[in-house]
Amino acid sequence: MNTITRLFNIKYPIIQGGMIWCSGWKLASAVSNAGALGLIGSGSMYPEVLREHIRKCKQATNKPFGVNVPLLYPNIEEHMKVIVEEGVKIVFTSAGNPKTWTHYLKEHGITVVHAISNVKFALKCEEAGVDAIVAEGFEAGGHNGREETTTLVLIPRIRKAITVPLIAAGGIASGEAIAAAFALGADGVQIGSRFVATYESSAHINFKNSVIAAKEGDTSLTLKQLTPVRLIKNDFFNRVDELEKKGAHVDELTHLLGKGRSKKGMFEGDLVEGELEIGQVSALIDTIQPVQEVIDELVRDYNTTIARMGNYSF
Repeated sequence: MNTITRLFNIKYPIIQGGMIWCSGWKLASAVSNAGALGLIGSGSMYPEVLREHIRKCKQATNKPFGVNVPLLYPNIEEHMKVIVEEGVKIVFTSAGNPKTWTHYLKEHGITVVHAISNVKFALKCEEAGVDAIVAEGFEAGGHNGREETTTLVLIPRIRKAITVPLIAAGGIASGEAIAAAFALGADGVQIGSRFVATYESSAHINFKNSVIAAKEGDTSLTLKQLTPVRLIKNDFFNRVDELEKKGAHVDELTHLLGKGRSKKGMFEGDLVEGELEIGQVSALIDTIQPVQEVIDELVRDYNTTIARMGNYSF
């Protein structure tokens, strides 16, 4: 056991990213049942939909699970009320000030983890009293930091700056990558993209197929004037990219983005007009698998890597 497995009372120090439109109760419960920590992604849910997913997750697993809450969500107060009322014990927050909700959640006996992408905000998290921090490198899918700091650089910098448990994210989809994250100073890992391409993910099959077809260079960070997000390149991405290169105003980008772009792409399967959020590591994912098989491979390959690295010395 290590600090992360003890903190969440799980078998493996692996956390599934709470991704919008991909991380419902089926994925979260499957990950938890496999010995890791599943997260329900609340960012794409109305409060009562979130309540339904929490209740179904409780029925599907007796293992710990949590909810991921982007703090920019417009109905944040209602989300937090549902989480407390339903007795959720673990909450991962992101995209906002950790001081806003950490104290409230901890008052209700909830373990709080906040996701950041630089040292400045890692220190703010520690000051806010979070129980652990997710440090997400530039490779990650979905919303990302503007600094474009890679996981290889970010993790050791933040490890030196904080004392609370550290979870590495961004570019992690294999046992070898987990070993690398631990070597850099992480206590656990958060994996998103690889869990998108599972049978239990609520992502549309078209999106899953686009993930396993992606090669290196097929994703890029964009929309930096709004909220940076890594997307698979498609017609929608190309229009955004063209506007940004012309120096478009924020209003123009907001108008193009409109409403429901991520739902259109990831949940409804529109690969032309939809927003397709995924990490660079999609280039390493080439099959859609059951969650249990993914976890088994991660653990097996991690142990193999550690054993192999034991033979290296200088």
